[in-house]
Amino acid sequence: MDLDVILDPETAHPDLTVSEDRKSVRRGSKKLLLSLFDNPKRFSSTPVVLGTSGFFSGRHYWEVQVGDKPEWGLGLCREAAARKGSVLFSPNNGYWVLRLQNGGIYEALTVPISPLTLSVRPRRIGIFLDYEAGEISFYNVSDRSHIYTFTDRFSGNLRPLFFLGAFLGGRNAEPLVISWVRDPQGTGCIIL
Repeated sequence: MDLDVILDPETAHPDLTVSEDRKSVRRGSKKLLLSLFDNPKRFSSTPVVLGTSGFFSGRHYWEVQVGDKPEWGLGLCREAAARKGSVLFSPNNGYWVLRLQNGGIYEALTVPISPLTLSVRPRRIGIFLDYEAGEISFYNVSDRSHIYTFTDRFSGNLRPLFFLGAFLGGRNAEPLVISWVRDPQGTGCIIL
């Protein structure tokens, strides 16, 4: 459970800027030199970056500060999920994603899409993967509430996913910031 999630710049869409410590990402004009060269790992059309570490087993928890961003998406994807062209986030395509769009529409990207009602706007999202149980759960850390749980059968490597959403003329320029949460008692359980 003690795995530090950091961003993999080699997967970042060319319009994204990953911080030096690899803990935050924003849309921006300062492109990484790596962004100038296309590679099979990079998202070509969708503003996404993946975490460097993948999960083959176990239980893992991390938090992401979303702040006041009007659009974002968080979750996990299969290592082999498509990254080129238009990407459709759905479990059928190897993506398990929770999204906010238009400043107030929360959705679990299932087929069909599952609309969600949240009583408190989250500023930080907790993500809990239980690989063997086939569950990816999302929590609103702001009010300690459960948002949604995907259930599926996983195989292979799953990687954390960070979707920046549309730029919206600068209104969505705030970064997504990863927080590492350590289990202080070593119990394998984080209390939200």
